Parts: sequence; C-alpha cells; structure tokens
Amino acid sequence: MNHDDESAPTSVRMAWGAGWATTDDNGTDLDTAFAWFGWGEGGDDGLAGLRETRDDLRNVTIRPIRMTIDVDEAPASVADGYLRLHLLSGRFAAPRSINLDGIFGTLTNVAWTSAGPVALHELDATRIRARAAGQHLTVNGVDKFPRMTDYVVPSGVRIADASRVRLGAHLAEGTTVMHEGFCNFNAGTLGASMVEGRISAGVIVGDGSDVGGGASIMGTLSGGGTAQITVGERCLLGANSGIGISLGDDCVVEAGLYVTASTPVLTPDDNVVKAIELSGRSGLMFIRDGQTGQVVVRQRTGSWGTLNDALHAND
Repeated sequence: MNHDDESAPTSVRMAWGAGWATTDDNGTDLDTAFAWFGWGEGGDDGLAGLRETRDDLRNVTIRPIRMTIDVDEAPASVADGYLRLHLLSGRFAAPRSINLDGIFGTLTNVAWTSAGPVALHELDATRIRARAAGQHLTVNGVDKFPRMTDYVVPSGVRIADASRVRLGAHLAEGTTVMHEGFCNFNAGTLGASMVEGRISAGVIVGDGSDVGGGASIMGTLSGGGTAQITVGERCLLGANSGIGISLGDDCVVEAGLYVTASTPVLTPDDNVVKAIELSGRSGLMFIRDGQTGQVVVRQRTGSWGTLNDALHAND
C-alpha cells in the first residue's frame, strides 16, 4: 500500500489499520501486519468473517485486529507501534512527522525467520518441530524491527538487499538502495536518491541526492542524540564520507571526509569555525587540504553532476 500525500490531514491526527497480530504462548504480541491502513478513524478492510488461527510450528496465535490511534501520542502497544511504522513505509507520513517516543521499549525483540516471527524462548523448539516436519528454519535476524519488504513494498523503488531497510523507513519514488546501503526507521528519502551508504534514524535526504558507498549520516539514536540531520536536494556524499551536520541544497562532501558538528573548518575568508555554524547552508563543498590536513569549505558554483535517470526509473 502506498500513498503520495506525505502529511496527515491538518485537522485530523488519527490513523487506522486492520490486519493480523501474532501472539506467543505467553500472550506477548510479536508483530502486527497491517494490510489496510490510512488516515482517519476507519476505512474498508477485508477482515469480515476472518477468525483467529493457530500456527503450531511457531506456537503462536494469529488474530485479526482493527485499531485507531492518535499519532501525536506515544505508541501504547506493539500493534500501535507497527501501525506507525506502516504509515511511514507506506508514505502516508513523512519521517519525523509522527510521535515514535519510546517505540524501542514498546516493540518485542523476536527472531525473524523464514516461517515468520518466533518468540526467542520458542526458537529452539521451533527448529526441532521444523526439522521433524522435513523443513529448514532460517533465522534472518534477531531484532525489534523487521525488514520493511516483509510488510510494505512502496512503488517505484529498488532495494538490492531487503535486510538493509527496516520497517518504518520512508523511501520516495525513484529511490535506489544498493547492496551496502542502509535505511533505518523514521528516516529516508523525499525524492529520487541513490543510497549506497547509511541513512540513520531521524535523517531525511532530499531529492536528487547521492549517499555514496560507505558514507554515513549521524542519526538520533546512538548516544542519545537529539539533533535531526537533513540533507538537501542535489547533494553528494562521497564514498566513505560522513556528516554530523545538516546540508542545504547543492552541497558536496569529498570522499573519506567526516564532518562532525565540532570539526574545525577553514572558511574562504580565512576564519576557522565549528562545522555546526555552517549547518544547513546551501552550495558548500567540504574538502580536506592535501598538504595541511585542514578541513576547508568552499562556495560551490555549478553542479557535481546528476543522478543517472536510468538507475532510478524503477518501474
């Protein structure tokens, strides 16, 4: 399910969803997959007549669920958290536009397997039951966040390795995520972009930008950081570069250069400032002087080039 409107209705901040919740033998919800969801307090769904079922292999119950949430309040349950992640990946909500406070504490840490989510205390027993039935159980990960593509596949994107994009990532039409690219939840792109590096939680990348191989953009999770970083349109992060500041439009960070908020930067008027003072400005190029090692910023003119349209026509 996809939606091109990136914002909730201004007068309504309620969202609804209908789908299936998976619950273990202790009554703990492992996940919720919403097949129907959107803004408002309800909509058409296909749950009529469906009943709770059992999966004996995983020792779980799968039950139909309908719910309505206030997206300005913090997530109150596993299902509530999953609905918010669906809204983001389904392009109903842009990153940083809905409340995700405390979602790590709300979601359940589970084993994501070829048979679906499995409670960690049931994993060994599930393996044995699978073997006895002539099946092989593959564990793809142990985490609180599943792969996005197991729940939502937005239109017009390419994702070379599905395990590198978490549910709750927001990938705009024309986005390509290569094998070593990564996109966390509550983060992503607002237009056609090439992602060969890391888009961390809370980061937004603008239309026409290229996050080069091995490049990294600091997020809001590690170390409890609260700064929210935005990369503007038509920016280029060179291979193995990184930023801890925002970039405006038409900026370049050279390959191998990591610019943090406190990095001393030599400006064109021979002043040295902390990089945070340049955060969000457009038309800048950050390089490291090959002789002195000093990080230097220059005002850019012209363009670094553009994305290859053929790589982003993801029909």
